[in-house]
Amino acid sequence: MRVVIIGGGAVGSATALFLRRLGGSSVDVRVIEPDPTLAQASSARSASSIRQQFSNPINIRMSRFGLEVITHAGEWLSVDDQAVDLGFVPSGYLFLATDRGAATIRSNHAVQIEEQAPVRLLDREQLAQLFPWLRTEDLALASLGTEGEGWFDGASLAQAMARKARSLGAQWVRSRVTGVERQGGRLKAVRLADGSALPADAFVNAAGPWAGEVGRMAGLPVPVHARRRTVFMMDCPTPLPRTPLVIDTSGVWFRSEGRGFIGGWSPGDGDPDPDDLPLDQPDLQQFEARVWPALAERVPAFEALRTRSAWAGYYEVHPLDHNALIGPHPDCENFVLAAGFSGHGLQQSPATGRGVAEWLLFGRYESLDLSPFSMDRVGAGRPFIEQAII
Repeated sequence: MRVVIIGGGAVGSATALFLRRLGGSSVDVRVIEPDPTLAQASSARSASSIRQQFSNPINIRMSRFGLEVITHAGEWLSVDDQAVDLGFVPSGYLFLATDRGAATIRSNHAVQIEEQAPVRLLDREQLAQLFPWLRTEDLALASLGTEGEGWFDGASLAQAMARKARSLGAQWVRSRVTGVERQGGRLKAVRLADGSALPADAFVNAAGPWAGEVGRMAGLPVPVHARRRTVFMMDCPTPLPRTPLVIDTSGVWFRSEGRGFIGGWSPGDGDPDPDDLPLDQPDLQQFEARVWPALAERVPAFEALRTRSAWAGYYEVHPLDHNALIGPHPDCENFVLAAGFSGHGLQQSPATGRGVAEWLLFGRYESLDLSPFSMDRVGAGRPFIEQAII
């Protein structure tokens, strides 16, 4: 079998890795990626965090496998016995809720406990006792991950999976896909920037923010849109203990990073597409307009918060339900989707790569059933809702 993977970020690299790990020499794997350094990729520009606090069991299970790979990277990703350090920092997520959001926190918590995720509900008094630097008067409930959550070096994860995939025989092609050749209900080849064509038996769309553009080349709708996400590096004159990753009721988030903090606001569906603005340029106005007011309201010490620097990255948003599209396109069985994660693709890339590899090699999902992410739900107007979106 010949497989072409469009996009060599975390998801594409994980797919290449598991195709060769599970299929060996029976599968020829080519990864098309214009920039192997991934300097502009979501993988390198993410806040690179991982959690188990989701509202759907499958999202919890996918991130749990991601945690396994990240925390045992030497076993999964080492090449020639070289050490792999992804800089994992164990520290939980803290979801805050007012009376209005408390029911959702409780509902999510019930699912998480069923999945044996180590989470704890905190009432206002417990929250104030554990985190005295928080303003809690308007809060009714919070959910704290006590294990299995934290942050890591996302660029290193993507590069380590690519390096491992290459060691297993996957090949990287440094180019850009400029066209797709389709015959009837199947894709036949992709055209590259140098004018050459690369034929294959199956094609994986792991192009992240550009997944929709790849679909358009094939004449196939892929409802994934790029959104700019700005992350601010901030300093606070008042020393605080290391914080968890806090998701405020306003939608603004922050966490400790070295001696300071990073934080931001997740983009909405109404932000411009990539052709309309330079996505790699941070939206500096967002700090004064949205981020600082919310953080100063939630943490009194953050009244004096100041930005040190900022960077911008990409969200690949699937607007129907902000969950990924994984599996064959309903109108083209050998065009396989692995995109639209809406902010949690990096942590779920190992499980996605493994699942896509299983589907291509065996015709079914064997480790985790990823069928809820099928694009069939788009045509049916049947969203697969995830309540815990950041």
